[in-house]
Amino acid sequence: MALTLIADRWAKALGRDLLIFTADHGLRPESVGWTARCAALAHRLDRPFKALPWVGDKPTRGMPAAARRARHALLADAARDAGAAVVLMGHTADDVAEAAVMRSCGSTVPAPKAWAPSPAWPQGRSVFLLRPLLDARREDIRAWLTAQGETWIDDPANQDLRFARARARCARPTPAPRLEPPPLALAAAVTEHAGVLRIPRSTLQDASPEDVARLTGLAAVCAGGGDRAPARERSHRLAVKLRTTGPVLATLAGARVEAGESTVAFMREPGEFRRGGLAAIHAPGVWDGRFEVGGGGEVRRLHGLANRLPRDEQAALRNIPPAARSALPARVGPDGAVTCPALAGTPSLVCARLQAAAGRVQREPA
Repeated sequence: MALTLIADRWAKALGRDLLIFTADHGLRPESVGWTARCAALAHRLDRPFKALPWVGDKPTRGMPAAARRARHALLADAARDAGAAVVLMGHTADDVAEAAVMRSCGSTVPAPKAWAPSPAWPQGRSVFLLRPLLDARREDIRAWLTAQGETWIDDPANQDLRFARARARCARPTPAPRLEPPPLALAAAVTEHAGVLRIPRSTLQDASPEDVARLTGLAAVCAGGGDRAPARERSHRLAVKLRTTGPVLATLAGARVEAGESTVAFMREPGEFRRGGLAAIHAPGVWDGRFEVGGGGEVRRLHGLANRLPRDEQAALRNIPPAARSALPARVGPDGAVTCPALAGTPSLVCARLQAAAGRVQREPA
């Protein structure tokens, strides 16, 4: 409520468009009324409004995490459909403190950041999150709303002690000074071609172990096209090997990592096909979380189709590491003709995603 009112005043002062969304998880009967109240607020402010219902089967376990993933995907889709690049969210200093308590108890809930790319993938490509209230206490926000003559909704789930968030909230943790990781400068040394990320091995050897581990995890999940970061311990173990001088061959988060004497390469692990990855799609769409393919036709992995590529693409394929070739996209036309978008000029999403995840995009895209 407070964020909406503040954002409305800001947008009017600067002449910016503002859309109001609410994610209706459909988990409580009151949610219909809550959505109606959000719609009424948008109407009062004369702002466009859209309700985003979470439909389909709901999990019986891990509901908060599943609801968070669904909410981010719904918001990212709605933002992209509207042509918006930034989604404002109302997390507070208390949310940061509660997340820290949850992580100390073994939860993997992330720490809210003031500015970050959407965690939904591929829905959140090119969408960023801005949380302008992270230094505000919840009690101060309530006092401000009361002074404005406003009322708000309290979700009963916040008091449900079955959930880790509610238990952390009962502890009433005091927010500590907020520290966010700086942009990962190491990512500036990464190059990309056809979805394969490369970085000089000497650059990793000269960097701090923590930075190398952070880059290793990010590069693996981006090159692998997935939406889940690898476990911190696995990233650290691999980073230790990459900072040495011997050859390294490993898999992490759906990526194959090859380290030679001079270069470390992160590419899609083609063996993922046996575990259900690299699934075919009908274009347009995002294939394998790595390539946004327009036009039509079926898009599937290149494995077994390379000899049907045009001659110029067959020549370009020789510049791709052998282990990465079969996991490239192949568009198969109705007549059986095959082309590879990655070799025909379609840029991958991999490097842009890495730079955003590494914190190197610090402002709203133009």
